[in-house]
Amino acid sequence: MKYIFLFITSFGFAQQTQFIDFKSVNGQLKLNATEKSVSGTVDYQFKVLKPVDTIKIDAKNMEFSRVQIDQKEAVFINTGKELQIIGNFQKGENHLTFEYSVKPKQALYFVAIENSEVQIWTQGQGRYTSNWFPSFDDVNEKVIFSLGISYNKEYQVVSNGVLKEKKTDGNSVHWQYQMENPMSSYLLMLAIGKYDKKEFKAKSKIPLEYYLENKDANRFEPTYRYSKRIFDFLEKEIGVKYPWEVYREIPVRDFLYAGMENTTTTLFATRYVVDSIGFEDRNYTNVDAHELAHHWFGDLITAESSTHHWLQEGFATYYAALAEREIYGDDFFYSKLYQTAQQIKFASRTDTIPVLNAKASSLTFYEKGAWALFVLHESIGDKAFKKAVKSYLKKYAYQTVNTQNFFDEIKKVSDFDLDKFQKTWLESTAFDTPTANALLSKNKAIQVRLEVDRLKKTPFAEKEEFLRKTLESNVYETVKEAIVSQLEPEKYEAKKELLRIALQTNNLQIRQAVAASLPKIPEDFRTSYETLLNDRSYQTQEIALYYLWKNFPDHRVQYLNESKNWIGFNDFNLRTLWLSLALSTPDYSDNPEALIEELISFSSTKYEATTRQNALEKLLSFKIINDQVLTNLVNATTHHMWQFSKFGRDSIRLLLKNSEMRASFERILSNLNPDEQFQLNRLLRE
Repeated sequence: MKYIFLFITSFGFAQQTQFIDFKSVNGQLKLNATEKSVSGTVDYQFKVLKPVDTIKIDAKNMEFSRVQIDQKEAVFINTGKELQIIGNFQKGENHLTFEYSVKPKQALYFVAIENSEVQIWTQGQGRYTSNWFPSFDDVNEKVIFSLGISYNKEYQVVSNGVLKEKKTDGNSVHWQYQMENPMSSYLLMLAIGKYDKKEFKAKSKIPLEYYLENKDANRFEPTYRYSKRIFDFLEKEIGVKYPWEVYREIPVRDFLYAGMENTTTTLFATRYVVDSIGFEDRNYTNVDAHELAHHWFGDLITAESSTHHWLQEGFATYYAALAEREIYGDDFFYSKLYQTAQQIKFASRTDTIPVLNAKASSLTFYEKGAWALFVLHESIGDKAFKKAVKSYLKKYAYQTVNTQNFFDEIKKVSDFDLDKFQKTWLESTAFDTPTANALLSKNKAIQVRLEVDRLKKTPFAEKEEFLRKTLESNVYETVKEAIVSQLEPEKYEAKKELLRIALQTNNLQIRQAVAASLPKIPEDFRTSYETLLNDRSYQTQEIALYYLWKNFPDHRVQYLNESKNWIGFNDFNLRTLWLSLALSTPDYSDNPEALIEELISFSSTKYEATTRQNALEKLLSFKIINDQVLTNLVNATTHHMWQFSKFGRDSIRLLLKNSEMRASFERILSNLNPDEQFQLNRLLRE
């Protein structure tokens, strides 16, 4: 999973797993989107390993009834955080059954879509599944989950495992899913929405299901361009067959992260649902490979505590890099490693927490963890590395692991100095640059990149000829992007010829680097820069349109006419930019009210948080503020995405400094829903 809060192992449960082994659970659930509630019946099968007087299940803010052990009424305490069953439990098999209901405060989200439609999805890691389903916050308690969900027949419903049965009952359909092997509770999921799906078979015959919302059917090929290839590659590269029965991928709106590796069913953010132009800047390839790799490293074997979290994130990041190498080639692979090495080196100046520490940063767990594996792989050789990984996965399948478990398998295939490796890569915050550069220099493009970087402080006249030759050569694109970046502080007259050469490469990423490097565009470069408006990249078009509009007021009408039908990514980046520029260009539009109305609509709940924030930022900066804008801004403060709700609160605080604005907020208060009123009242009282 990408950029997550870490799960913390509960001490109480670490002890409970020695007394009780929860084997399997069957949950039959109903969801109510109007009330944002879940209710259902749950049947846990468990084994008492040693006599014990209390059994605990994590359950946050839930109501319980009909709590029974082996069909007899049980004595229980509901603490608001746990369901505790009190009794004299002796060794043996038992059934615990109960009914429950909850309005989850987090981990299960009801996302409103226009025409009273909804998307419902879950996020267990970092949020805890026990907010919506009574389960175990401790990753060491692995259970075989089977969920059955009843919901409106217009919707698709997905949970972990194989769909065993689908039964229509009047206006609703009951979907019964079944897992065959155990997993940690944070990987339990459900997703409900209106989707189309396409089905494929992997080379190993595993069923692959790729979902898209009905409206995005024409984006299928670019979104899932490499998905099947990645699946087939990882099975072969890891050397252990995909350990589950089916694999699905589903984009969900306003997702908290880039993706999440729920067992058998990855959820990912809609920003990766792209057309063929959007693919250039925002493709799903890396996230796709990362979440799939987790199905071995994280789902099949799970780090026993956060200290060993690199065994999940480092491995998923490294295997995603290997998948990208297979697709995009060696130069891409080494360039990305070079880039992350630079990031780790820079962070190590202030970051004092190493890989083997529960409090390590995402950069450390993911990228430095991946670098450690790259060094290990290169040091012991491909054959030994693959053999060790394969035996590690097979030995600890469906269990939890620590770093020593992995090292034990490495020791069987190599006499590599693991103590030194651990000190250098896992216990030190410094980055071993000499080792890294030696490995990276196996790649010719990196050799040139290192030469370019060494020239950073060299006077321009002394390096101009080398930079020119490099730009004109067929060296990999990231080296040329680095040259464009190095040219930024130079005087325009000195560098303009090199910028023209960079544009003439006709490489989208190099041209985008040129676009971003020239916030002030000289008149004699205008026509060259204008060609960027025609690049097949929404990101480049956004940069170029804004800088051209800003630099050349006399040409604004021409630029606006040329871009008036642009939409951009699925967050409408180009359309919202165009609307704000058109409204800021005097006398451009015959009907500015219609443009204002359209921009305001992009800030409403019909759209995802990124689109809404984009529109609200533009409305506020151009001082286009009415009651509807203020209402949409207040609604932002109630959103489940913390970045968006914080933006809403911060923006309102600034506006409240103006007495007229304060009066406007007080005026709309009575028209808001209770959640909105609560948030606005809090801000008014500050």
